[in-house]
Amino acid sequence: MKKISKILWGIALILVGVIFALNAFGITHIELFFDGWWTLFIIVPCFIGLFSEREKTGNIIGLFVGVFLLLCCQNVLEFDVLWRLAIPGIIVIIGIKLIFGAVFGDKAIKLLESSKHSGENIKTGCATFSGQDLNFAGEEFNGAELTAVFGGVKCDLRNAVIEKDCAITASSIFGGITVFVPDNVNVKINSNSIFGGVSEKNHRPTVQGAVTIYINATCMFGGVEIK
Repeated sequence: MKKISKILWGIALILVGVIFALNAFGITHIELFFDGWWTLFIIVPCFIGLFSEREKTGNIIGLFVGVFLLLCCQNVLEFDVLWRLAIPGIIVIIGIKLIFGAVFGDKAIKLLESSKHSGENIKTGCATFSGQDLNFAGEEFNGAELTAVFGGVKCDLRNAVIEKDCAITASSIFGGITVFVPDNVNVKINSNSIFGGVSEKNHRPTVQGAVTIYINATCMFGGVEIK
């Protein structure tokens, strides 16, 4: 994803440079500083983020606001229309995101519920205005529920005993959660984030026949990082 982001930014900068050069030689007369040109500082990064970032809700909202501001500057729409539509539009986008997140994140929830009904030990970690380090080296791991509210949680599974598919729910509100996973497992992530997101430090190739850790992350002005 970082590679895609660099490519898209490179293309954008090349286009701007070419336009400046063509204008300088009188070949073209493309006006770069049109009414509302400053909205491109909102529109372009959000548009690129749609292709280069895992979490897209914030970028969709930013693109929505940027395009409306541009249309207002171009006198296509009135600013009072923007304010009337902005909040309903953002609420609808967030609602759609939560619905899709609930549907596609069902695998992790079902795994956790199944483990609980079987009497298996589900790990818990909660940090509120504090930090918590969890290390499960040498312990059997069947799943975990992690919560960070204005705090941070670190969950280290690199030396844990993981013998079957399991799930982690990670809820981060104005906080951060970091999960260290072994190299010999597969990881599938579902993100339900509002002005936050999930990042995976390294591209993880699929390991044939290996167990899978399903991570269902909910972030609100917070983040979850998988290492």
